[in-house]
Amino acid sequence: MGPDRSLRLFIYARIVVTFLFLASTILVNYQDPVSADELFHSGIVMLMAFSFLFSCVSHLALSIRKFRNTTIYLQSIWDVLFVTLLLLFTGGISSPYSFLYLLSIMNAGVLLGRRDALYTASLCGILYGAMVDFQFFGLLESIGLSQIDARQLGTSHLFYSIFLNLMAFGLCAFITGFLAEQARKSEEALREKIINYEELSQLNTKIVSNIDTGLMTTNLLGNIRVFNPFAENLTGLTQMEVYDKPISSLFPELSLLTDSLTDTIRGDFEYVNRDGLHMIFGFSASPFDDNQKESASVIVNFRDVTDIRRMENALKRADRLSAIGELSARMAHEIRNPLAAIRGSVQMLAEKAVPVNNNGRLLAIVVRESDRLNKLISDFLTYARPSSPHKVAVDLKTLIDDMRLLLLADIRFNNIEISNRVPSHILILADFHQISQVLMNLLHNSADAMPDGGSIEIDAHFLLRGADGLNKSPVVRISVTDTGKGIDPEKSQHLFEPFWTTKTEGTGLGLAIIYRIIEAHGGTITVESPSAGGCCFTILLPV
Repeated sequence: MGPDRSLRLFIYARIVVTFLFLASTILVNYQDPVSADELFHSGIVMLMAFSFLFSCVSHLALSIRKFRNTTIYLQSIWDVLFVTLLLLFTGGISSPYSFLYLLSIMNAGVLLGRRDALYTASLCGILYGAMVDFQFFGLLESIGLSQIDARQLGTSHLFYSIFLNLMAFGLCAFITGFLAEQARKSEEALREKIINYEELSQLNTKIVSNIDTGLMTTNLLGNIRVFNPFAENLTGLTQMEVYDKPISSLFPELSLLTDSLTDTIRGDFEYVNRDGLHMIFGFSASPFDDNQKESASVIVNFRDVTDIRRMENALKRADRLSAIGELSARMAHEIRNPLAAIRGSVQMLAEKAVPVNNNGRLLAIVVRESDRLNKLISDFLTYARPSSPHKVAVDLKTLIDDMRLLLLADIRFNNIEISNRVPSHILILADFHQISQVLMNLLHNSADAMPDGGSIEIDAHFLLRGADGLNKSPVVRISVTDTGKGIDPEKSQHLFEPFWTTKTEGTGLGLAIIYRIIEAHGGTITVESPSAGGCCFTILLPV
C-alpha cells in the first residue's frame, strides 16, 4: 500500500471517528439544555469540527501531487496536536484518550518511516510529560485542569505513568517503523516482480504468437492448453476448438507423449486436414517441469515438412534409379547382342528348313518372343539412358486436343470422357515427342484404371515464384486426374521404380520412363490418391 493510499485511509478513519465522537457527545447531552449549551461553546466541539474540516482539506490536497509531502507532514503534526488538545479538554492526566498518541505514532511510521516515527514518539512523550508536570504544579488551572487531581495520584503513580507511556511510544515507533519498512521493501520487490512478470509475459506472448513453427502445450492429462497462431494455420483449427481437448483426438500418433516423458524426442507423423490433404509434420516434444522439479506438462513444437520429405524421397529415388540405370544399361547392351544373333539365326532356319510337325510354330514363337524381349530392352535403354530433350515451345491445349482425336480409335476410351481444361495461353518449353509420350502414357494408365468407364480431366496453370514450395522460379502445373479406383498410398511410393507394376502384363517401365523424362526437363512429378477415389498425377515444369 503506497503513502497516498495509507494517508487517505487514516484521513477516512479520522473523519469517521471525529464525526461519530461529535455526534455521540451531542446526543448524550441533548436532553439537558444547559449541558448542551456548554458543550456547544466548549473547546471539544470546536476541536472536533476543526479536525473534521482539516481532514477534508487534506483529502482534497492529496489530489495535487506537489502538495503530497507537505500534506503528509502537516497531517502528522496535527495528529499529535489534536491528541494533546483532546487530553487538555478531557481531564489531562485523568483523560482516557492518551492511547491516541499511539495512533499518531503509527500514522507517522507508516507514512514517513522509522526515523520520523521515533521523532513523533519523542514529541508525544515530551508533550504528555509536560502536560502531566504542568498539571501537577498547578500551571494549567486556568484552562480547567485541577492540581488536586494530579496530586491525589501521587508522584510515584505519575512517574510510572509517564515512564510507561514513553516506553509504549518508543516501542510503537520502533515496531511500526520496522514493519512499515519491511512492507515498503516487500511492496517494491513485488512491484518489480510484477513489472518483470508483465514484461516476460508480453515477451512470451510475442514469441509464441510470432514464431514460425507450431507450438502446443499439454497438461499432465494430455489435454491441449496452448495452441499458437502458426499451429492454427497449419491445422486449420483454432485455439478455442482444441482447448482442453485430448491430444490424441487431434494427433493420434502423439497420444503416447503423456506417458512419463522424461527426455526430448523427435519424429514425424502424418496429419489429414479438413480438406482431406495429407501432410507430414516434424515434431520435437519436451517435458516441462514446475518449481518442484516435477513434470507439469509437455511442450510440442511442430512444422510442416511435407515438401522436405518429398524432396528427400525424390532425391533418394533419383540416386537409386541412377545407379540402377547405369548398371542396367550395361546389362541391356550385353543381352541385346546375343539376342540379335539368336533371332537372326532362328529366322534363317525358318526360311531354309522344312517345318516338321510343330517346329514351324515353335520357331514363330521364338521370333515373336525375341521381338518382345528386344522391345523390352529398347524401353529399358530409353529409361536407363534417356536422350537429352530438344525443347521447343509447345501449345499444351492444342497438343491435348490432338491426343483426344487420336484416342477416338482406341476401344479402351469408348466409355471414357476426356476433359481438356487447359487455358489456351499455356505454352510450355519441352521436347514435343517426349512430353507427348508422357501425357499419352498417363492417359493409357488412367484408362486401364477405369475398365467400366469414367472421366479424365487435364488441367494446367501457372504458379508464381516459390508458390509450389519447392521451386524458386515460376512453373507450370499440369494435372491429370481420373475417376478410377485409385491406388494405395503405400503402393504409390513405388510407382516410378523400374519393373514395379500393378498390371498383370505390364513391364513396370512406363512410369519410370515418364519420371526420367520429367526429371530431364528439370521438373517433378507426383501422384496423389484421395480417399474418395481416383488418382491425380501432378507435373511441375519450369517456365
